[in-house]
Amino acid sequence: MNQSLARPTMNLDLFEDAPQSAGALEFQRALHGWLRASQQAGQVRRDSSASVYEAMWTALAQWCVGRGIALDEITAADLDAYIASRGGFDELSARYALRLLRLVERVMEHRRLTRGAPVNRAATELIASRAEVRFAGSHGRDPLPDVLSATEAKRLVVYLCDSRPLGGGASYWQDLRNRASVALMLGAGLTPGDVRALTLEGVICEGGPVAGLPWKLRLPGNGNSPARETPMAPWAARLLAAWLQVRSQQRIPGPMCFPSTKTSGKAWGKVAQYTAARTVLLAAGIEDVEGGSYKLRHTFALRQLRKGKPATEVARWLGLSDPAMMERYRRILVSPVELA
Repeated sequence: MNQSLARPTMNLDLFEDAPQSAGALEFQRALHGWLRASQQAGQVRRDSSASVYEAMWTALAQWCVGRGIALDEITAADLDAYIASRGGFDELSARYALRLLRLVERVMEHRRLTRGAPVNRAATELIASRAEVRFAGSHGRDPLPDVLSATEAKRLVVYLCDSRPLGGGASYWQDLRNRASVALMLGAGLTPGDVRALTLEGVICEGGPVAGLPWKLRLPGNGNSPARETPMAPWAARLLAAWLQVRSQQRIPGPMCFPSTKTSGKAWGKVAQYTAARTVLLAAGIEDVEGGSYKLRHTFALRQLRKGKPATEVARWLGLSDPAMMERYRRILVSPVELA
C-alpha cells in the first residue's frame, strides 16, 4: 500500500478559523476514517485521488464550521447552499458537484456503519432532486438544458421592449429595473448572480457600433469562473440604456447596476431578484417559470451557437470554467429545437 495514502495529510491548519473546534475535528476524523477504509479496500489507490477528496471535503468543512453546521446535521438545503456559494450548479461543473455529493454520501455512510451515527441522506436527496447532477456521470443520459421555445422567446422580448410602463409612478423605476435585468439574462447570457454583481463600471459603451449605447458587459470573477466580458443583443442594450437613463434621472445612489432599493443603492438580494424575475416571466406569459432564469441563459447560448459562434467563445462569454459543458449545447443543436 502506498504509505502516503495510508496516512492522509489533512491538518488542522486547514481550519484556522477554529483550530480547537470539535466540529472541525469531527469533519477531519470522518474523512480520515473513510479514506483509510477505502485505501484498505483498494478503492482509493492514488495520491492524486486522495488529494482531490481532501480538497473538496476541506472546502465544504470550512464552510459548514463557519456557519455552525454540525457534520451529522447537514441537510440537503445546506449542501445546495454550499454549491450555490461556489457559483451554483450551472457554474460549478455538474460532474464536480456529483463527485462532491457522492463523497459526502460515502463519508456519512461509513460514519454510520463504524460509529453508529444517525442516517444522513442529505447528499442522496440533493442528487435525486437535480437531474443535471444525477446524470452527470452518464453522457448518454445527460439531460439537455431547458430553453425557451421560439414563441416564448419572441413573446418575452416583445413584452420587455414594448410593454414598458408609462408615466412616473412610484414603481416605474422598479418595473424598468426588473425588465432590464431579465433582458440581460436572455440577451447577454447572464446568471442571476451576474445580474446582482453587475456594476455601473461593468457596462461598456465605448467602442460600440452605436455611439453612447451599451454593447458589452464586464463581469467580475466569482471564485469558480474568471472575470469576463460578454456582448449584448441590440434590443437588450437599448432596454439597459433606458434603465440607466431613468436610474440617473432619479439619482439612485450606489455602484450597482441593479440596486435593491431606490434610496440605499445596495446590492440586490438573491430572493428579491429571483422573485422579480419570476414576476416578469409570468407577466410575459411564460407559464413554466421553474428554473426560468437559467432557461434564458441557455437560450442565449444556443442562439449564439446557432449563429455560428465558436463554442470556445460562447463558453468564455458565459464564464464557464468547464468548456466540456458546451457539449450539452452541441447535442441540442442536432435536435429539433427552434430558437428565436
